[in-house]
Amino acid sequence: MAASNLLFGVLLVAASFAANADAAEVPYDEKTALAISQAAVGREIGNHSLTDRTGQPLDLAELRGRPLIVSLIYTSCYHVCPMLTQHLEEVVEVAREALGEQSFNVLTVGFDTAVDTPPRMNLYAQDRGIHLPGWYFASSDEVTIGGLASDLGFVYFASPKGFDHMAQTTVLSADGRVYRQVYGQDFEAPLLVEPLKQLVLGTPPESGTVHAWLGKVRLLCTIYDPTSGRYKFDYSIIVSLFVGLLCLGSVAAFIVHAWRGSKPSGPAF
Repeated sequence: MAASNLLFGVLLVAASFAANADAAEVPYDEKTALAISQAAVGREIGNHSLTDRTGQPLDLAELRGRPLIVSLIYTSCYHVCPMLTQHLEEVVEVAREALGEQSFNVLTVGFDTAVDTPPRMNLYAQDRGIHLPGWYFASSDEVTIGGLASDLGFVYFASPKGFDHMAQTTVLSADGRVYRQVYGQDFEAPLLVEPLKQLVLGTPPESGTVHAWLGKVRLLCTIYDPTSGRYKFDYSIIVSLFVGLLCLGSVAAFIVHAWRGSKPSGPAF
């Protein structure tokens, strides 16, 4: 079933490249698109060669080593894509506040290859005031974008209004595998931050340093506060862990003491 979905996904993406195709003959089916998207989870993304908004080459392999958020948009979209990008910026700021400024990277890719040139991607970022470090805006040719979209499980079709596509944000692990798909243009922050938190926590501490271990503890005790829409450090988790360890230590000491007291004192002469 997964194989058939993947094959159908490739055919769907390929169909979107036909510029003169009749949009009425290429219907967008959200249920099928969702199945193709979910089938991509666990898949390793290829080293696709892109061009960033300054005109410099950008290979996806360069972004490995940290989790990566990938969002595919088209710059001539005047509704869903701008709203998705603006909301993504808000969630990225929440995530970096909770996880650290350099804990992950973000990549926005324009899939309308006839329009989404580096200057257009640059203008798209500027119009939304996005200047965050580690956030890349890029584009490429049809073959490369088609391959990237297929790897990500992202389906799109040309339509009278531009393109039909799912509002999809993909979280990649540090080794370039699809870890989570997030849907919607105004999703709740934890849907994106929690997978990132899991990936960051799963990264071995650098050289076992005290600073790295303290960072892990901070992440473990950082929880989402729905009232403020931000993440905060919950000291009660540390207190609970300390009390739990203290209780375990007390029980262990009691058992050892009782065991020693029950030992025979040895033969009497």
